[in-house]
Amino acid sequence: MTSWLGRVLEVEVGAVAHGGHCVARADGRVVFVRHALPGERVRVEVTEDNGGSFCRGDAIEVLSASPHRVPPPCPLAVPGGCGGCDWQHASPDYQRSLKASVVAEQLQRLAGIEREVVVEALDGGPLDWRSRVRLVAGRDGRAGLRAHHSHRVVALDDCPIAVPGELDDVLARRWRPGSELEVTTDGDGEVHVRELSTVRGKVRARQLTGGVAVQHAAGRDWRLDAHGFWQVHPAAASTLAAVVGEWAEAPSGGTAWDLYAGVGLFASVLATQVGAAGHVLAVESGRRAVADGEKNLADLPQVSWQAGRVEHVLASAAKPVDVVVLDPPRKGAGKAVVESIVAGSPDRIVYVACDPAALARDLAFFGTHGYSLTDLRAFDAFPMTHHVECVALLS
Repeated sequence: MTSWLGRVLEVEVGAVAHGGHCVARADGRVVFVRHALPGERVRVEVTEDNGGSFCRGDAIEVLSASPHRVPPPCPLAVPGGCGGCDWQHASPDYQRSLKASVVAEQLQRLAGIEREVVVEALDGGPLDWRSRVRLVAGRDGRAGLRAHHSHRVVALDDCPIAVPGELDDVLARRWRPGSELEVTTDGDGEVHVRELSTVRGKVRARQLTGGVAVQHAAGRDWRLDAHGFWQVHPAAASTLAAVVGEWAEAPSGGTAWDLYAGVGLFASVLATQVGAAGHVLAVESGRRAVADGEKNLADLPQVSWQAGRVEHVLASAAKPVDVVVLDPPRKGAGKAVVESIVAGSPDRIVYVACDPAALARDLAFFGTHGYSLTDLRAFDAFPMTHHVECVALLS
C-alpha cells in the first residue's frame, strides 16, 4: 500500500475518539484527525501512516467550522506546534461534552455499560491550573514541550495552562540540550525545579530549587517530594477526597484498603471513617511516597503501610475487607489486581481513574466477579487536554 504521509485530504469530521482526535474516513480508511471538531469539513494533512486501515493527520484548513470552535488561547496549539493540549480550539463547555462522550463510549464498548456521563468543571477555569510541568531542552538550550507524537522540541515563551509565574525562571535561561526539567508549584505557591540529565547512560537528578512541597487537601497539610505523585489541578485532590469519602462509607471499626496510595490522601479519609478501632492498609510501590505517607499520617496509627506491588501485598493481606479504594496509574489495575481485590470480598469499591479506557476494561473484569457500577462522576481535571478524571463506585 502506498503511504499517504504528506497527502492532503478533504474530509467530513465524525465523532470524537479517545486520545484527543476525531474520526474521519477517506477512500475506505479511517483518519484520526487532530485540531478538528465533530461535524466540521476540513482539509487534513496526513502526518503518520504505518499502513493498515488507518492513518493520522492534522486539520490544516477548516472549510466549515463547528459553532463550538474558538480561537486557541495559545499560539502554539496549532498543527505542527506544541503537543501538550488537544482541545484549545473548542469552547470549555464543549470540551467537557467531548470528554463525556469519550467516557460513555469507552464504558459501552469495553464494558458493555450504557450510561449517560457528565464531566464536571473544577474551580479555577480552563487556564492557569497546571501545577506540574515537565519540559525538555531543545538543541538551542531553550526549554519547551515536544510536538505531538514527535521528539521535536517546541520552545516556549509562556504556557497559558500553567500556574502563572511557574515557568518564568526556567524559560528565561538556557539548559544542556536534552535535559528534562520538572517544575512544580505547591499549595503555598512555592516553585520547585529539578533537572534530569543523562550522562554516560545514567540519569542524574539535580534539585535546583525547593524539593519538599507543601500541599493542602482533605483538611490536612501535607509535606512530600515535590516531584512525586500529587494531583496536577489545584482543586483536584480535595474534590476527589470528598467524593471518595462520600462513597466509601467505611464502617467504624472496619477495615479498608487504599491501593496505589501515594502519600495517603485517601487513606487519611478512610482512617477517619474507621476510627481508632479500625484498620486501613495503604499499599504503594514508591518507597519515597511510603516514607512521606508514614510521616504525614503519623497521627493516624490505624493506617499501616506496605511498599510493593499491589497484587503481591494483597496475597498476604488479612481478609475480608469492608471497603477498597484504588487509584491506579494510567494503564489501569489489570486482571491480577482485580482478582486480588475481589478475594477480599469488599462490600464497596471506589475506583479513581485517569484513563476511561483502562477504567472500562477493569470494570469489565470486576463484572465477571459480580461487581457492578452503581455510580460515576467525571471531572475536568485537565482542561484543554483530552484527559479526564473519573470516580466509579462498585458494589
